[in-house]
Amino acid sequence: MASLKEIKSRIQSVKSTQKITSAMMMISSAKLKKAQNRIENLYPYQKKMDELLSIFLSSEFEYPSPLSEVRKVKRVAIVAFSSNSSLAGRFNNNVIDKLKETVKKYQHLEKEDILIYPFGDKVAKATKALGFTPQGNYNDESETPSYDMAQVFTGKLIDLFLSKKIDEVVLIYHHFKNRANQILTVETFLPIQLKPVDTNQKTLDYIVEPDKTTIVNQLIPSVLKLKFYTVHSDSVTSEHAARAMAMQIATDNADDLISELTIQHNKLRQQSITNELLDIVSGSFGKKK
Repeated sequence: MASLKEIKSRIQSVKSTQKITSAMMMISSAKLKKAQNRIENLYPYQKKMDELLSIFLSSEFEYPSPLSEVRKVKRVAIVAFSSNSSLAGRFNNNVIDKLKETVKKYQHLEKEDILIYPFGDKVAKATKALGFTPQGNYNDESETPSYDMAQVFTGKLIDLFLSKKIDEVVLIYHHFKNRANQILTVETFLPIQLKPVDTNQKTLDYIVEPDKTTIVNQLIPSVLKLKFYTVHSDSVTSEHAARAMAMQIATDNADDLISELTIQHNKLRQQSITNELLDIVSGSFGKKK
């Protein structure tokens, strides 16, 4: 059985750890609030952009975009989003597991034909562990989503796709639903999935200038760039939410452990006092005799 000194030392150690987890929870919660405001503002804008694109791709505006060309996958690019640090529950492990699963799907390809773009140190290390060379270092960019960076990076992917150096682009990220729920998502980024408008809905008349082809050629890359920025922001928001929840659970567990250790400490202390009293009583009886 542990001594009073050992239990007291454990209580102090748990309290110190609890201060750290509590501070990390508050920091992550503050970051989450800021990131959540950004992503909640992005969702409606992206939805409207998708609707606008769908209108141009309806039957009367039928236009085959080179970015929608589905071809046999001989070379694939996988963009995976994780965090740079730990203490976020299963957040990083889920991404890494899904990356392994996705790579396995393309195991019929040579390794040099599977290009992995890791956003975040954790998934970058996992990429190397799988025997792949990361296509660039995006650890710094991974923590702070930027539309300018999204424009440049998406433009790079579009150029590779149009030049047929890659035939498909896959995104692996967490979609933020709420503080307690982040949905691991795998989706095809390129070729773009063109969804015509619902023919059952009322069709509005639009005047298109200069012409539908020019509009669509400019609109699709804009939609893709916004999509990438939204996905990146989604991932960062999910990371803060996962870390805030993990630290809250750790703080609550520390509370429970402190309560258990305190009860154990009090029982042992009471037992020690009782034993001392018994020794005193026994000693007094011995003197009387």
